Amino acid sequence: MRHRRTRAAALAATVIASLATGCSDQDEATEAVASFLSAWAAGDEEKAASFTDDPNTAKAELARLDEELGIGKAQFTPGKRKDGKKEGRASVAFRARLTLDGAGTWTYGSAAEVWESDGDWKVHFAPTLLHPELTEPGSRLVRYRDLAPRAGILAADGTNLAPETTVWNISIWPAKLSDPDRAYRALEDPDLGVDIDTDALKSRVDAAKPDQAVPVITLRDEVYRKVREKLLPVPGFQFRDHKRAVATTAKPLIGSVRPATTETLKNAGPAAENSDEVGATGLQYRYQKQLAGTATIAVRVLNEVQEAGPALYRSKGKAGTPIETTIDPKTQRAAEAALAKVEKKAALVALRPGTGEILAVANTPDSAENRALSGRYAPGSTFKVITTAALLRNGVTPDSAVPCPRTVSVGGQKYQNQDEFDLPSGTTFRKDFAQSCNTAFIGLRGRIGDGGLTDAAGQFGIGGEWDAGAATFDGSVPEAADENEKAADMIGQGRVEASPLVMASVAATVQSGTFRQPVLVPGAVKNKYKAAKALDPDVARQLRTLMGAVVTEGSGKALRGISGSPAAKTGTAEFGTENPPRTHAWMIGFRGDLAFAVLVEDGGSGGKNAGPVAAEFLRGLD
Repeated sequence: MRHRRTRAAALAATVIASLATGCSDQDEATEAVASFLSAWAAGDEEKAASFTDDPNTAKAELARLDEELGIGKAQFTPGKRKDGKKEGRASVAFRARLTLDGAGTWTYGSAAEVWESDGDWKVHFAPTLLHPELTEPGSRLVRYRDLAPRAGILAADGTNLAPETTVWNISIWPAKLSDPDRAYRALEDPDLGVDIDTDALKSRVDAAKPDQAVPVITLRDEVYRKVREKLLPVPGFQFRDHKRAVATTAKPLIGSVRPATTETLKNAGPAAENSDEVGATGLQYRYQKQLAGTATIAVRVLNEVQEAGPALYRSKGKAGTPIETTIDPKTQRAAEAALAKVEKKAALVALRPGTGEILAVANTPDSAENRALSGRYAPGSTFKVITTAALLRNGVTPDSAVPCPRTVSVGGQKYQNQDEFDLPSGTTFRKDFAQSCNTAFIGLRGRIGDGGLTDAAGQFGIGGEWDAGAATFDGSVPEAADENEKAADMIGQGRVEASPLVMASVAATVQSGTFRQPVLVPGAVKNKYKAAKALDPDVARQLRTLMGAVVTEGSGKALRGISGSPAAKTGTAEFGTENPPRTHAWMIGFRGDLAFAVLVEDGGSGGKNAGPVAAEFLRGLD
């Protein structure tokens, strides 16, 4: 039985019913109908059925109607009694007003036949009591959903980044699984493009009923075509194709759509109630309600041979509306092509400095998390851009002589340059920056106050909460706890953390001279974060010159010969506890009204490993 409706609704319905019983022609027949309708309105099927001449059938049919239609609230207004042709027979018209969950209010008229037996009046139960169109034997009212096509997630030029595409659901039919070992071996084929936990799958198959389909995997059509000849002969596999919104690019960003199961509906929340499929990750999940819209609900008569009649009621559905992003298809293609040959986990983000628009978000592998926007990493020497902004405000100039020894010690901690290089006596800060000399920067830590790096990072938007229209990690530069941590922070280690998006924004801020919060979905952004302090124009100018020198005379030589005079900063960020430590490879930079960041996890050196990826990206735009 469906749960009883709210007490307030029940009382309201009872009052409506009682008004009719108080009229001048009130008698036992109309009172029986009013009592029946009042109990039905309250959701008490058992009590309502007690006023009928067939309580068992009435109780079952009322409960089924309540569950099938999703009745959230019911009100009934009885009319006047009309005597029948036979003695002891009468009918009482009534008006039904049913509020259907998520589907509006359906109002219709019907009538209750009332029969007298031994002086006792009972409502005669027949299907027409529920609705006058239920005249055929075995007919019943059924709720149907008419789902609008899922709206798209659009690139800046209107291209749909997640069009409806054929996919194949592969499942196992336990009763037909005559050779389990063969089946599980087939699912380990690398051409499937995903690792399947066959041990967990075996457990699910063993627990399933013989004729219960056990879902295994959903494959894109192009992947299915590669493996179907291997899978089709395997006994126990089942295949079903259908259409689904599938990301064609920027896959971790766009996200995926999954069938509306108990679990996916739970994760997606109330916005998923009108969908057969729901967004499971990425923008598909974040904007589920807008993309799916609202289903049109129709109530129809279904006869005993499962034929549905015309709609007796139809709610007003609402089509989903597209999500418009700032992704530029050409830039996105170049970003993904640049990562295509990278064997490590990697990410690339590109921005338009003049507006903050996010032009490309690429990740490899593209089946994993969106590290480009929400990854948390030590930025290594790319953070020296921010450190330099603080130093330039405190008397250091590009021409200042700043020594670059092989190593330096702070509080008993030894710091060194990559490959333990040093630079000759009289080296300028410009050279230190271009060659990314750790010891030179650490040696200048006394020029910056305790909160100086945190303050400088704030001019680049770090420390605020960004509203980009997508999930992002917006960086963290806490004030150093001691001198040793301050030394590490100077070179982007310690407790300094950033995402590739943040570091692309750092490069964009240098290029334009102003922090503009990155934006991906403009229509969803309500409050762009603004830096508390602006970057000094002279500091920005000097940073542009210094980043240019990284390419022309320093560690960014991978970009030499690239058109448009790109500027950059490399970074090699240590992580973990191994000795020697493992490192992430970084490069950030800009060219014209384009800024970018490249991260290669566990990738070695910024100049040697991230630099060629950035070069490939920029060439792809020419």
